[in-house]
Parts: sequence; structure tokens; C-alpha cells
Amino acid sequence: MEAIRVFGPKLGSRLSIRSHTTAFPACKLSRFPLTSFPGKHAHLVLLKATTIPLASDDKENNRKFEKLGPSEWGNQFLSAHVDLSEMDALEREIEALKPKVRDMFMSFKGMKSNKKNLFLIYLLVSLGLAHHFEDEIEESVKDCSQEMVEMMDGENDLYTVSIIFWVFRTYGHNISSDIFNRFKGHNGKFKECLATDAKGILSLYEAAHMGTTTDYILDEALSFTLSYLESLAANGTCKPNLVRRIRNALGLSQNKNVEILVAKEYIRFYEQEEDCDKTILEFSMLNLKFLQLHYLQELKLLTKWYKEQDFESKLPPYYRDRIVELHLATLAYINPKYSRVRIILTKIYTIQIILDDTCDRYASLREVESLAATIERWDHNDHAMEGLPDYLKSVAKFIFHTFQEFEREVSSESGGSYSLKATIEDCKRMMRSNLQLAKWAVTGHLPSFDEYLDVAGVEIAVYFTVAGILLGMENINKKEAYEWLIFRDKLVRAMSTKARLVNDLFGYKDDMRRGYVTNSINCYKKQYGVTEEEAFRKLHQMVADGDKMMNEEFLKPINVPHQVLKAVLDTLRAINICYDNEDGFTRLNGNLKNYITSMYVDL
Repeated sequence: MEAIRVFGPKLGSRLSIRSHTTAFPACKLSRFPLTSFPGKHAHLVLLKATTIPLASDDKENNRKFEKLGPSEWGNQFLSAHVDLSEMDALEREIEALKPKVRDMFMSFKGMKSNKKNLFLIYLLVSLGLAHHFEDEIEESVKDCSQEMVEMMDGENDLYTVSIIFWVFRTYGHNISSDIFNRFKGHNGKFKECLATDAKGILSLYEAAHMGTTTDYILDEALSFTLSYLESLAANGTCKPNLVRRIRNALGLSQNKNVEILVAKEYIRFYEQEEDCDKTILEFSMLNLKFLQLHYLQELKLLTKWYKEQDFESKLPPYYRDRIVELHLATLAYINPKYSRVRIILTKIYTIQIILDDTCDRYASLREVESLAATIERWDHNDHAMEGLPDYLKSVAKFIFHTFQEFEREVSSESGGSYSLKATIEDCKRMMRSNLQLAKWAVTGHLPSFDEYLDVAGVEIAVYFTVAGILLGMENINKKEAYEWLIFRDKLVRAMSTKARLVNDLFGYKDDMRRGYVTNSINCYKKQYGVTEEEAFRKLHQMVADGDKMMNEEFLKPINVPHQVLKAVLDTLRAINICYDNEDGFTRLNGNLKNYITSMYVDL
């Protein structure tokens, strides 16, 4: 088994956006409430901007701020035992089973084989096994798409049609949603008799979340299925394992959820199914165990790295200690081969959260201006930091040293220097946005809604996050990938907007409690002259419309490897779990805490 490499001191994902959350962990967006890719719980004192020198302006010993305690996980994962010999044994068993599952793609013959292959693909995705068979899956989906019309002709089983639709859309094939018209009656509405098919209704509900801005029938399907599923979840009138799956789907649909979290739940469901394939079940359980140990080993190494940064002695206790939560967000990139991506991204998330909390929770405007100037110069020498308070010197050095680690790691690779420079530029952009938000916050200024999103969307660091992912990826044309990202700016801007809105929606009450008025709700209210209730309704609708638009973007032709597009989609999923009907990153007793227990504790 290849050893996991950790090459420097870095952490985190931008789990904190503004004050309560980070770009992701960039926490949860999905049904969100991206927010995804809020709720805040630290008190930020708004400090007055002045022109007096830093020494007079910033009396740290008299500064008021809410002190944040250490992570509730403590050093638990630093001392975690990971048996490498057990991982080696698991890997050997997995490799022995792979050919048996691979042969299943070749065992089905004739038209029926296409449907069976698509069902197999759905099963592999749901069980967290798809990364083992990427080539076979892409080839199979492509072959099936060429016979789509014949395959769907006369097919009137709701479950079958929904699963086929879900697989095609998942792999970027724009199958028409008109195939669901066959389930409507003469009145133009979905047939009520469909309600007797619980699995079919659930699958239609999942398919409806793949809708674009023009898939109006999927809007109808979502409304139709929701009431039935809520009744089934409440009354428990179907099999217990299906009831549990329905409840999970109502919380977060599979397309919006992180694959490894879906897999852990789906294994529990699948092992109780009558048609369960024992080979695939065994494979999925071995794979889950291996992945959990692999992730735990990464977290152990990153926790050690985090402690070595010694933030506790270098910074006042204004920052959120969230290394575990930050690494959890990177599990959206399920494949073991993305270990470097997860490690780099966790460190980038750490940069994001330290910068965010420094600017939003503690530093005066004058200090934020000085830090921004230091980051803009990108000069590692101590003399370039003269005049900064000691704690800001520590922040700047941490950022510079971390990027030096990245440089040592990628500079010798093709495109490595290019991607490093691009990531540095996105870090600077984030810092500039933090500065602008700090200026607005000090004066209580409410910009136009669009201007706010332009600035706060960058501050939430989705661009910075995606740049970090590409930085960590291996065996791709990085320049081509970055240029594609720039060309597809509409997609990343939509992700940033979703993350920003969800963050603000969840954090609104806390913002107002602490006097922080510059948020999307207040900017929207001012620009359009609406009530708070109407602003909330409109912004939630914008999030939903944004999801559809992003689904549409993912279906457009691409000129980069599928793995790059999937990484962007997985970033969106990471945001979703961080904002699963709450700001999980700040309020640690909710779903995010359950996810951490499920992934790192319950092995």
C-alpha cells in the first residue's frame, strides 16, 4: 500500500464564510438551505476605522471579542491507531474481487443487458464503488446512450425509468425529461396509482433533483413525490430499511450528497434487500472499511501538522479550531488516489478559516488593510511584515509557509508552477474581498445586492477552493483545466452565489444580533424594497434556481477530463453537507458532528 504523504503544515477548507461558515465545508448548500458550498456563533466587535498608527489604533489587551474554545475532538485523532497491515490486507481482498464485478459488465447480452448495466452502475455509485470502474462505466453509459430510444420504448416501470434517467444525467448525458410523460394521466398530472410503488416514488424524487431550468415536468415530479415520501417517512408503512432511506433522501438527495456518506447508508439498505448480490455487498463493505482507515490516517497526519502550527500560542482565541470538520469536507473526493488533493485542500481550508476569522472576528479595519497589503505583496521576508502586530505576522507567515510547502510538492510537475501561481492569485482575491467586506461592516454600508454578491461571492472562496483541487490533482493538463474553469465562469460563479446566500440565510439572526448588517438579506431588502420574509423567500428561490442552472452547466459538452468536472461537482456536494439545514460548521451538535462520528469513529 502506498504511504500517505503529508508535506507541510496546512489545513482546512473554507468552511467559514464570513463569520460563521466557511466556504464549504465550504458546509452545506444543497437542499439547503451551497448553503453549501450558516449561522455564526462568534461575536465580532465592529472596530472603528481611523487613520492613526496601528500601535495606537489596536490595543489588543483592551479588545473585546468572543473567545472560542478548542475543538471538542481534542487530540482524539492524533492518537488514533491505524493498522497499516490491516489496510494492506483489505486492499488485497478488494483487488481480488474487482475482476468478478468487472465481469458483470460483460455478462449481460442483448437489449436487456443495457438496462442491467445501468442498474449495476447505479448500484456501484450508491455503494461508493464507482471509482474502481471509471473506464467500464463511461464506456457502458456511452454504449447505452446510443440505444436509448429503443431501450426506453415501452418501458413503463417508474423505478426503472427513474434509475436510467438518474444514471444518464449523472454521467453528463442530457436524456430528455419527457420520458416521464408516460406516467401522467389524461388530466396532465402524475397518476395517483404510482403512489403504491414506494421505491419508484423515491427514485422519481431523486431523479427530479437532476432537473435543469427547462425541466418543468421534474418540478411537478418533485412536488408530487414529496408529499407521499413525507407520509411514508412519518408513518413507516413500508420496509424499515426503505423508510430509513426515504428519510435520508428527504434530508439530502443522493445527487447533492457526498458519495462516501451515501455509501455508508446505502450498504445498510442493500444488505437487507432480497436481491442483494453477496459479492458486491462484500466488496462494498471491504471498500468502506479501507476508505475509512485511509481517511483516518490522513486526519491523524493533518492533526499533527495542525498542532505544529501552534495557533494556540500565536493567535488570540478568536479563530475556530476545526481541523476535523475541514478534513471531513474533503471526503467529497472519495477516491483514495486523491489523498494529495484532500491534504492540500484541508490546508487551504485552514488558510481560509484563519483569514476569515481574523478579518471578521478580531482585526480592526486598519489591521485588515495592513494584512491585505502584506498578502498582496507576497513577500516572505520578515522586513516586509514590519509594522504588523505579532499575531498578524503569525497569520501571514502561516500562509506563506504553507504555500512554500505546496511549491516544494508541485513545482517539478508539468503545469505545477502555473497552477501554484493561479492558486496564489485566488488567495489574494479572497483577501481583497475580506478587506472590502470589513470596510462595509465598519460603516454599516449596504451596497447593491449585485455588488454585494460580486464581493462576498469571492470572499466565500469557491474559486480558491477549486484552484486548490486542481493544484493537488495529478496526471491532468493543469493549464487546460484552469482555462476551462475560466471559460466556464458561469458555473463557478453560481456555486459561489449559492454558498454565499446559504451562508447568509443561516447566519442572519446571528449577524443581526452582533450588529453585522452587511449581508445578502439586508442588501436585497434595500435594493428591492421588500420585507424580510419576502427577501428570505426570494433568496431561497435563487438557491433552488441556481441548482437547476448548475445541473444544466454540468450537462454541457466539456473539453477537460471527466475527473475535473466531477471534482467541481463534488465541491458543491461538500458545501451541501456543511449546510444541511443548519450551519454545521459553527453549530457542532448537528448533522456534521454525526458525519464525523460515522466516518472517523464508527469504523
